[in-house]
Amino acid sequence: MLRAVLFDVDFTLFRPGPELGPEGYRRVGERHGLTLDPDRYSYARAAAIETLQRNHELVHDEEIWIAFTEQIVLRMGGDPGDARACATDMVREWERHENFSLYEDALPVLAELRRHHLKIGLISNGQRDLDEFASHHDLAVDAIVGSKAHGRVKPHPSIFVAALEALAAAPDEVAMVGDSYEDDIEGARALGIRAILLDRDGVRPEAPDRIDSLLALPAALGLTVI
Repeated sequence: MLRAVLFDVDFTLFRPGPELGPEGYRRVGERHGLTLDPDRYSYARAAAIETLQRNHELVHDEEIWIAFTEQIVLRMGGDPGDARACATDMVREWERHENFSLYEDALPVLAELRRHHLKIGLISNGQRDLDEFASHHDLAVDAIVGSKAHGRVKPHPSIFVAALEALAAAPDEVAMVGDSYEDDIEGARALGIRAILLDRDGVRPEAPDRIDSLLALPAALGLTVI
């Protein structure tokens, strides 16, 4: 029986604002005397994610996030001499709670899950204090596990185990919803947690247990929607 649903945060429940996107990088770059090309952002971020996943030990470390962001800055055309300072400022922007907003489909779906008496948990990688973040956005949940406090990042098994313990639920009683196939989906499934990929941009149309909007989640979970 399903007892709880775990959600990733960024790009799943919350949309990063323009300050964190291509134009945000361009503006922060200007403060450091860099000319960053917004058109190269998508490529730069994808390449940096690939490098991050390949080269670190799934330990939460601020230096990893700065190095990750520095790779984006460099691939957008940043000069190596000033890229780190620019990256550090961008990481600070990602720590600002007001730079995020809920997707329009988030609150109605969370309310529907509550109607079915399901617990809700958050599990996320990143530099923000996740408890403060949820409080800032008036998001009432039953469990919060952020990599900054936990010490490990998804897809490390321990961060999922911590979330299960916080929910007082077994793997087969929980579903995980996230946008990262490697971090959220493979990480959860490795522990026997059912995982549903939220593929808003249609990147993995062939993936099993895939939805393109949170509005499709209740039906995907087999819940009766009124």
